[in-house]
Amino acid sequence: MPATHPLVTFDPGLGLAVLRTPRSVYALRLAADGSPRHVHWGAPADPDALAALPGAASPAASSFEADAAPDELAPQTGARFGPAGLQVRFADGTRGAQWRFAGHHVDDGELRLRLEDRHHPLRAELCYRVRPDTDVVERWTELTHTGPPDGAPDPVAVDRLDSASWTAPPLADYRLSHLVGGWNSEFQLRRDRLPVAETVLTSRRGITGHHANPWLAIDDGTASEVRGEVWSAALAWSGSWRVTVHRDPVGRTLWTGGFGHEGVGWTLRAGESLRTPVYAGLYTPDGFGGASRAWHAYVSGRVLPEPARDRPVLYNSWEATGFDVDEAGQLRLARRAARLGAELFVLDDGWFGTRRDDRSGLGDWTPRPEVFPRGLRPLADEVHRLGMRFGLWVEPEMVNRDSELYRAHPDWVVHSGRLDATELRHQLVLNFARPEVETWAWDTLDRLVRDHDVDWLKWDANRPFTEAGWDGHPDPDRLWIEHTRAVHRIMDRLRATHPRLGIEACAGGGGRVDLGMLARTDQAWTSDNTDPVDRIGIQHGFSQLFPARVMAAWVTDSPSAIGRRTPLRFRFHVAMAGALGLGGDLTHWSDEELEEAAGHVAAYKRIRPLVQRGHQYRVASDGPVSAVHYAAPDDSEHAILVWRPTTRFGHAPAPVRLPALDPGARYLDPDLERVHSGAVLVNRGIDPRLPAGDHASSLIRLRRIGP
Repeated sequence: MPATHPLVTFDPGLGLAVLRTPRSVYALRLAADGSPRHVHWGAPADPDALAALPGAASPAASSFEADAAPDELAPQTGARFGPAGLQVRFADGTRGAQWRFAGHHVDDGELRLRLEDRHHPLRAELCYRVRPDTDVVERWTELTHTGPPDGAPDPVAVDRLDSASWTAPPLADYRLSHLVGGWNSEFQLRRDRLPVAETVLTSRRGITGHHANPWLAIDDGTASEVRGEVWSAALAWSGSWRVTVHRDPVGRTLWTGGFGHEGVGWTLRAGESLRTPVYAGLYTPDGFGGASRAWHAYVSGRVLPEPARDRPVLYNSWEATGFDVDEAGQLRLARRAARLGAELFVLDDGWFGTRRDDRSGLGDWTPRPEVFPRGLRPLADEVHRLGMRFGLWVEPEMVNRDSELYRAHPDWVVHSGRLDATELRHQLVLNFARPEVETWAWDTLDRLVRDHDVDWLKWDANRPFTEAGWDGHPDPDRLWIEHTRAVHRIMDRLRATHPRLGIEACAGGGGRVDLGMLARTDQAWTSDNTDPVDRIGIQHGFSQLFPARVMAAWVTDSPSAIGRRTPLRFRFHVAMAGALGLGGDLTHWSDEELEEAAGHVAAYKRIRPLVQRGHQYRVASDGPVSAVHYAAPDDSEHAILVWRPTTRFGHAPAPVRLPALDPGARYLDPDLERVHSGAVLVNRGIDPRLPAGDHASSLIRLRRIGP
């Protein structure tokens, strides 16, 4: 970025702050009462133009309307009638803060605006961060009780503290894109006209959730995959969360969001601070596809802990064995997995404690002696000898009543003592907010990794919070936040202590996939539903925010759990769109199937650099044929995966257009030794080369050979 345009500027005379990214500008200005108000978020504009925009000084239309300029984080005071991102209660009965501006700080792309309450010992810092390599703006809030600890001033009750509020510009109309779903049907993309109302997206479950995800996008209803302005945001939090989108009757749309949900509070004592997770926002003029690629680049470059590490082709034993595990059976599966080219073998549930089913054993993380009489080390050693890494499934946040851990520490569970405890999947949740539980979890996992030479942990969480209490604690609602923070801390510590360790996030499928979890894991288990037809839609929604490299995708047996029969080729081509895994019972695969599978694994490894580090284009998704195109950043190599779940007699598939190619170049298909004109592939498309019948698929590779 040119030296004349620093990343962040603040003009004290105007009270105007401007944050610049490569292709966008974010601006805000101080109002007369000291509150930061939104001015602009969108295409680049010069400071003079920004200073002239309607903003903090604009009067409200009438005494019945809200202040004309939206707040960067609205308190529940003044003429504000929309959702409040900050809700506090003081001991004298006062609700809400009234700010005075107390200064700012700019440092290396970061802006901090300091606000102090005029009447109470409370300070807020609104924090912003931009970088020269991304259009993503990161925002968070830090709230501090400024009373002296030795003076013992009254605590402040924090009923709501959002990370940020985002404002869309005036548009002819507004459309909301978001993700909905459930167990086995996660990441279903919905695009709906935004009503003139408040629309709440939330999880009250203690985890990110299957039913909603803290990502959304706003456009004017005309944006497409390839063009149109899109404003989007994603919250980096792995616990309960809430986002409220407010479209008012006079044409203004904003949304505010952060951790926690309604009815959950936090007591802030003198000298204490509360910092929110990052709420990241992105503007792009290049449609939903452009927004996704910008998010993918941000996640890969600024979120993932090991972005350069290839995600391995893994084999997981769960669908082959369930709880019926033993050393001999796992060794048979490991040898077949190695024969197919798997690089990681993961032993799933059933290996520990008294774990013969889901009713017992959780919490007792030692090998089950009757099935692993020599412990896990012989299995790990053989997996390593076969040339694979060794992984284990764990669910450290949960406990069965029928376990040695629960019998020793029944007080460790998340529960309100006077209520009947709800068991889900015969499990209770351990309260990781308790320091002794966090210490136990760290010691247990660290020992597992060390003692068994573990290279990979699949960290699962198979139930949400219920009756969430913390008996005896003066501020029991803290567990909603501190539990998630402890999970993050343990993962961070594991990675620091065991640098070669990989971690896969899982929560009964895709129930805990967010930017906060991806900051300390290598990939996420997308869904327990491995049916390839269903997976096409799940993976489409997942790709709106998350890159293919973090999307775990398995090839499993046919028929699938829902009874659908699909050919092995189709199952592989769907799973090759992400981080490829194998999950079927390989002992029942024929020699022909094993040979075919080995060929597909080899083909995936050839295109893995494109899938995991290339640019992703959703080139077909709204017809009978779906396709995803992965392009090398330098245009040298391309891979296109095409799927057609069903066909109609006499309806040949249309050519698939590839707008990411250079129309002035020529491209070689190395499998058919055929040369294509880039202009033809961009404007007319390529023959998808689908075989006849339902569940047809193809993998097409292209190599640029010159102009």
